[in-house]
Amino acid sequence: MQRRKPQQIARELALLSLSQLPINPKKLETLSDEQLVSKLVLGAVRTLTLEVQDTLNNAAGELQRSNDRLLTSETRAADLNTARTMLKEAISYTQIAINQLGTSVDFPELIQLANQDKEVRNYAKAIIITVSENHQAIEESISHALVDWQVTRLAQIDRDILQIATAEIKFMKVPDSIAINEAVELAKRYSGEDGHRFINGVLRRVSEQKQPV
Repeated sequence: MQRRKPQQIARELALLSLSQLPINPKKLETLSDEQLVSKLVLGAVRTLTLEVQDTLNNAAGELQRSNDRLLTSETRAADLNTARTMLKEAISYTQIAINQLGTSVDFPELIQLANQDKEVRNYAKAIIITVSENHQAIEESISHALVDWQVTRLAQIDRDILQIATAEIKFMKVPDSIAINEAVELAKRYSGEDGHRFINGVLRRVSEQKQPV
């Protein structure tokens, strides 16, 4: 892992733990530093595990469908093209899973930095609380920025990346360009092949929306 700023580490920790934390994360304010790090890290591990399992299940499903199509095919070009597309999808899912597993190599350093750097802990907590307190407004901003898509149809990891960046842009006074660039980098690490382009486009539309009064 390249040397990164505390806020970059905090964003990653918040991203990986966001979906696993209590509905009312303001309770995090009552925790000691050790308890806070423990909850964040546990949530991060759970999220990454679920993401890898889900991705591998998708890959296995595409492989099975591709195999079934080939077995039942009469060697028609349409059947072969469909099977080829399914196989490409399976390979894509597998590559995503490999990338996600690769990020786990950075976990020891992530945990160490969270333990040692108070700025990391505090900023991760601030992100999570901001997303929670302004959840409806953040979801509406993202929804308005989506083109022919619904927030509920987004992959969880993409949805969380968008929520964090939108929270930073709308409520945490982070410059738009920084929030967008950091979200794109997170998408490159955790999202699908074209996830970072999708995230970039949505957030640029979010940044063009009128700022809250």
